[in-house]
Amino acid sequence: MVVVLRAGCRAALFLWIFSNISCRARTALPSSQKCDEPLVSNLAHSSFSSSSFLSNSYAAGYAKLNKRGGAGGWCPSDSDHYQWLQVDFGNRKQISSIATQGRYSSSDWVTQYRMLYSDTGRNWKPYHQDGNVWAFPGNTNSDGVMRHDLQHPVVARYVRILPLDWSGEGQIGLRIEVFGCPYWADVINFDGHVVLPYRFGHKKKTLKTLKDVIALKFKTSESEGVIFHGEGQQGDYITLELKKAKLVLSLNLGVNQYGSIYGHTSVTTGSLLDDHHWHSVVIERHGRNINLTLDRHMQHFRINGEFDYLDLDYEITFGGMPFSGKPSSSSRKNFKGCMESIIYNTNNITDMARRKKLEPSHVGNLSFSCVEPHTVPVFFNATSYLEVPGRLDQDVFSISFQFRTWNPNGRLLFSNFAEGLGSVEIDLIEGKVSVRINVTGVKKNQIDIFSGTGLNDGQWHEVQFLAKENFAVLTIDGDEASSVRSNSPLKVITGDKYLYGGFLTQPNGLEHSVLHLSFQGCMQLIHVDDQLVDLHAVEQGKLGSFANVSIDMCAIIDRCVPNHCEHGSKCTQTWDSFTCTCNGTGYSGATCHNSVYELSCEAYKHLGKASGSYWIDPDGSGALGPLKVYCNMTEDKVWTIVNHNLPAQSSVVSNKPEKHASLPLNYNTTMDQISAITSSAEYCEQLVSYFCKLSRLLNTPEGNPYTWWIGKSNEKHYYWGGSGPGIQKCACGIERNCTDSKYYCNCDADHKQWRKDTGFLSYKDHLPVSQVIVGDIDRPGSEAKLTVGPLRCHGDQNYWNAASFFTPSSYLHFSTFQGETSADISFYFKTSAPDGVFLENLGNTDFIKLELKSPTEVSFSFDVGNGPVEIVVRSPSPLNDDQWHRVVAERNVKQASLQVDQLPVEIRKAPTEGHTRLELFSQLYVGAAGGQKGYLGCIRSLRMNGVTLDLEERAKVTPGVKPGCSGHCTSFGMYCQNGGRCVEKYNGYYCDCSRTAYDGPFCKKEVGAFFEEGMWLRYNFSSAGNNLKDVVSRTLLSSTEPENAVSDLTLDREELSFSFSTSKPPSVLLYISSYTKDYMAVLLNASGNLQIRYHLGGTKEPYNINVDPRNVANGQPHSINITRKGKEIIVQLDHYPPMTHSLPGMSDLQFSSLKSLFLGKVIELGTIDEEIRKYNTPGFSGCLSRVQFNQLAPLKAALRPTNISTRVHTEGHLVESNCGANPLTIQPMSSVTDPWHADSGADPSHDGKMLGSNVNRNSAIIGGIIAVVIFTILCTLVFLIRYMFRHKGTYHTNEAKGAESAESADAAIMNNDPNFTETIDESKKEWLI
Repeated sequence: MVVVLRAGCRAALFLWIFSNISCRARTALPSSQKCDEPLVSNLAHSSFSSSSFLSNSYAAGYAKLNKRGGAGGWCPSDSDHYQWLQVDFGNRKQISSIATQGRYSSSDWVTQYRMLYSDTGRNWKPYHQDGNVWAFPGNTNSDGVMRHDLQHPVVARYVRILPLDWSGEGQIGLRIEVFGCPYWADVINFDGHVVLPYRFGHKKKTLKTLKDVIALKFKTSESEGVIFHGEGQQGDYITLELKKAKLVLSLNLGVNQYGSIYGHTSVTTGSLLDDHHWHSVVIERHGRNINLTLDRHMQHFRINGEFDYLDLDYEITFGGMPFSGKPSSSSRKNFKGCMESIIYNTNNITDMARRKKLEPSHVGNLSFSCVEPHTVPVFFNATSYLEVPGRLDQDVFSISFQFRTWNPNGRLLFSNFAEGLGSVEIDLIEGKVSVRINVTGVKKNQIDIFSGTGLNDGQWHEVQFLAKENFAVLTIDGDEASSVRSNSPLKVITGDKYLYGGFLTQPNGLEHSVLHLSFQGCMQLIHVDDQLVDLHAVEQGKLGSFANVSIDMCAIIDRCVPNHCEHGSKCTQTWDSFTCTCNGTGYSGATCHNSVYELSCEAYKHLGKASGSYWIDPDGSGALGPLKVYCNMTEDKVWTIVNHNLPAQSSVVSNKPEKHASLPLNYNTTMDQISAITSSAEYCEQLVSYFCKLSRLLNTPEGNPYTWWIGKSNEKHYYWGGSGPGIQKCACGIERNCTDSKYYCNCDADHKQWRKDTGFLSYKDHLPVSQVIVGDIDRPGSEAKLTVGPLRCHGDQNYWNAASFFTPSSYLHFSTFQGETSADISFYFKTSAPDGVFLENLGNTDFIKLELKSPTEVSFSFDVGNGPVEIVVRSPSPLNDDQWHRVVAERNVKQASLQVDQLPVEIRKAPTEGHTRLELFSQLYVGAAGGQKGYLGCIRSLRMNGVTLDLEERAKVTPGVKPGCSGHCTSFGMYCQNGGRCVEKYNGYYCDCSRTAYDGPFCKKEVGAFFEEGMWLRYNFSSAGNNLKDVVSRTLLSSTEPENAVSDLTLDREELSFSFSTSKPPSVLLYISSYTKDYMAVLLNASGNLQIRYHLGGTKEPYNINVDPRNVANGQPHSINITRKGKEIIVQLDHYPPMTHSLPGMSDLQFSSLKSLFLGKVIELGTIDEEIRKYNTPGFSGCLSRVQFNQLAPLKAALRPTNISTRVHTEGHLVESNCGANPLTIQPMSSVTDPWHADSGADPSHDGKMLGSNVNRNSAIIGGIIAVVIFTILCTLVFLIRYMFRHKGTYHTNEAKGAESAESADAAIMNNDPNFTETIDESKKEWLI
């Protein structure tokens, strides 16, 4: 695969320079002198010409800068868009700048103009800049000088100035100067037959090179042709050729004798190279690295294969293939055109040919002057037409012409027949040529003929159309075999006018004619009645007429070269715009610049995402593509997990005859992508385990290692998991617990029993493991197995990289931002200030700036040379609320955009013509700079074109700025749910779930358990005393803040919530006892109805609340929430409206001396309410979840180690389960509709295959019905199996000591061992399916 990088990245590429080679043609100036001589001032009067002049004193010869001769400058006879001023330098010059003035002391000057240039005074080429035909700003008065340095120098003999606009007070008036220097080069003309070979010498028949530099310039009007070619007997070759007017470089550095190495590499660059203008090519090769530069645009790529040397036999030929008789030599056309300054590895081929040191082929002629073509192109814009005469009253209608365009539609030709017999229209419709013959006087009055496809590809295409009586034929590109014919009734008598490019009509009621369906593009070789139209005669007004056409010039531009569509997206274009198709790339925007994925798992967590597989794009808009990872969202860390394809405990098999085994790991992504993850992570690890039997690992303590592993930089590493770089030990050697203390690895003891060395590799600069080489496996009895875990990283230093600005004059500075044609900036900010500058970078006149203009406005402003542009996003709420807000700004050649948080994106389209490059030179300032108002607050995760700026590191050495930023919980605290507490960290925050019945990263996961009959849980609140544990209990029991905790475990309010599911009433769900007679109970009666009992003293009988007549013992999850404050009790079941109840008037208001909380069953000494005792047998069977009493979570404490876990006692084996979890009323977003989830359809291309869009809907419906039926059957089987196994198991009768004197078995257990843990045999298991 060939990877092509943008020219702007060239500084990061390996670039070699040969100081003794100049790839340019020679100039007559020393290299130290600037190419800045005035070229016009010393020219003779005869070197100037013009379209017209007002009188002799206004002639073109007086148009010299700062001269006052004649009338003080050139003025044409008419001031319109058909005027021009032309200068002939006498020979070719290199032009670097141009300056203009108006006519001396007058009201005549030019305010805007174009510059054309040519070698011959024909076939003019307009000066291009920033991808457009450039319009230079002119003068604002008659005597001021306006000078423009060209963005790139041009070489020409002739220069022509075309005024586009002029003074409103006068007319066109012009004086000019052109600056540059002499230019000279050897030129060779190739006629399409001759080939020029450069032979390597008589003795040396082959040439083997590691480095090559080949440079040349060429111009041609042909779209196909071999520029040079060399080949060798080992399969090596190098070919540069034109294909469809594009440059194609093909290389192969050879194949081995088995032919298993695929070394062919081909790269295409450029477009429209058949314009017969000079194009410069430089090819630099060093081994397999190639730099290919065409007209200042460089591409870097790497050749396929494994070889580095290019072996060529005998010769390299210029102008075509060698006459070797090989099959490859006859299938390609030779080059037809001119070349100059051909350099091949320091050899000046053109000079050697001119001095006859080289022998051209005997076929064809080689000459040393460039032969110009006879074609005259004509350029049409949207308001053009060209009218040419034809022979009247002929019975044969015959026309032909060539055209090139990017537009799929446009009028090519229109002509009326004589005598009112009809007309002929030739159009381009959706890339096809359409001929419509309108016939009058016959029944079928319209004949339509179509031919060709995709003819709007920018290439020259020929149209030939012939019509005569009852016959018409249309031929495209000379392909007679595919000509389209018609034999419909037709009578032809030709008219005398043929309109090309537009259609003039005179609608009723309009004074001016209008054009319909006009053609934008170029035409040439226009024939009418088999006669070539003399377009120069048309230009001079001697023949036909025209409007807004440019004759002898084709100003077509390929807007997709260079390609501004990024990340492999497809570029399509019309005449004046291009469009990028981002489908399947993982990127979005006008140029497919912005990744649709988040940068890391950390970013997904703070969007509230759960654990799962996701696509991440570690460098955002950078060159690296997205990759698929698993994000494990734990309570305090976010782990990014990258898997590979090596199975666990892979058997190690020796490779004969190398006597070692190589186990490669494929991560289905690139090392660059993984490096982006590890470099931004705080910590990375990878488990490695070596299982051995008579197979030594590192051969410690002093031997050479038998086994090593390869890391990301393709380096060998001789340490093992649990150790570190430079330490040839395993984990047991570090911890000094190896099975044999003489060795530093268990496997190095070379035992016949299976041993294992395992541990984590955690030096992240070496990770991931890409290959493991195992050496000691070829002895008799040697066996080994290897496990390499996935790469695991946590933390994202880029996401939390922040700086705090606490003085108005403080700022951070970085190197100049490089974002000439494509720039994106994103960051988070947090401030309480009403305004301030976030960042700014300046150029001469260009700049880019982001600022907070007011509490509700963020501004993005810039200038690329077309004048300042400002985009403002206005927020409905203040942005200086000391919360984090995100800003994303982008600017490219098509548009600029700004988004703040989730507010609508503000977009500003770029002008179709004008400057596109953002040229900056100052440092990038973050915060106040250059007298701007300072910024007070925090900026975090500042990324520019995919690169994170290290704010923290720079802030450490900058006064007025601190690294990091506090207060993350003000923005992210809302993600901590169900009473979870947001806790600040230096890099971010985490949710503390310790005082909730939930866990997970956002305290959203309910903690629950399955209870079998006879199982119970008891939580002891406290005993008398004021020890530390009692203080903790009092704090958790209080529903208020800790300082308001009740000191004696007596409450005047409670908040209780939990969920449950069961199908076996009656039962005790929850019971809270006290050292008095107070208690509270939540029960299920025999009918499955939910009851709440309160007894707080003051009354003889407890207060009963029948919550709802519904049967809730139906196996479904239900939730209950109970809140008491004083006498008022509020009860809510599931999502029904809450109900309010009141305790009796005589009832006490305090729940006194709390003792224990029971779940599932009440095992309490002393007197228990008889109703409670009835419900206590056989015990609760089902699930309980998220049990919380005030800030106490007893069930969670039994399943998770917490600071109150020692107060929890369980009877039976408590199995964690979510079967009692309350279902969500609003279901989470499915993976199908979640655009970030890896299983969604957001980016099918990254799964390797695009999904078809024409799926049979009926098949999908049938498949869905079958799936539902199968699912129903499986669910039924699951519940049957679960029911059968729930009652299986063996019970031991572990009778406790003291049972004889106890009142009951339960009391015996409590008397004997208050911390008794389990009475169920281990063979009794919970089956959760």
